[in-house]
Amino acid sequence: MTAPRKPRIALYPGTFDPVTLGHLDIFRRACNLFDRLVIGVAINRDKGPLFTLEERVAMIREVTAPLCTATGTTIDVHPFENLLIECAHDVGADVIIRGLRAVSDFEYEFQMVGMNRALDPRIETVFLMADAQYQAIASRLVKEIARLGGDVGRFVPEPVAAALKAKFSG
Repeated sequence: MTAPRKPRIALYPGTFDPVTLGHLDIFRRACNLFDRLVIGVAINRDKGPLFTLEERVAMIREVTAPLCTATGTTIDVHPFENLLIECAHDVGADVIIRGLRAVSDFEYEFQMVGMNRALDPRIETVFLMADAQYQAIASRLVKEIARLGGDVGRFVPEPVAAALKAKFSG
């Protein structure tokens, strides 16, 4: 009799300020590869996020709820402020998911993988390329468009578009 397979747990970290359709695409694809996806929401005060940690966590939970139902994958949202490797240990992940949009993303991510492997070589990093239709979407650009009154509906889920509009209309 074979032992049951250990669940495959992946951690996808980011600030998600705000969560975009590009992020949602990576979430969906990671759900097809892993039994449990933990979305690590970095507190990262240095970036001066537009949305509070609580707002970002709530938005991610809202937009990922349909993914849980559709894929059967467990999705957890986990705020963190420690080292990424420590967060991976905390949630039991043996894989870190990173999304890539362009070659310029790869240079930064390549350095991060090297440092993370030095801290714990047992944790792998898996890169998922953003779907072509989402490669130009960046949270910072979405916030700029919203700040200037532009329509961000093509770049973020509806609840996020509404939250951005509320942030900049008051």
